[in-house]
Amino acid sequence: MEFAFPWPLSQGEWLAWASAAVTVLFGLLLLFAPGISLRVLRLQPTAEHPEAIAGARATMSGFYLGTGLCCILLAQPLLYMALGFSWLLTGFGRIISMLSDRGNTAYNWSAVVVELVLAALPLGFAFGFLP
Repeated sequence: MEFAFPWPLSQGEWLAWASAAVTVLFGLLLLFAPGISLRVLRLQPTAEHPEAIAGARATMSGFYLGTGLCCILLAQPLLYMALGFSWLLTGFGRIISMLSDRGNTAYNWSAVVVELVLAALPLGFAFGFLP
């Protein structure tokens, strides 16, 4: 069995691939620069809990890298669907936080727009809306 890199062929697949690539970039940033990543996310580890850095490196980057790389390397519509639903639920969680935690800030609005776009691209391809 020979492995070949599945290059995107259609415009919809390119858009889904782009969402996966951005997800991988977020994962790499969390893995190799967790301090910068946490500042961008407006999170701050305390001196009493240095394990927060390990949480960013392990838990957050692991899911981003795992899902994004699987989509890029295997290029299956169901994987793109999983990526899209993951970003969609991330945006949904942010909206719930904005409604219930007084998080109605410009940062949260811009983040939810990015998350919904990153969800729409792979979901549009997986469901056949983007040819």
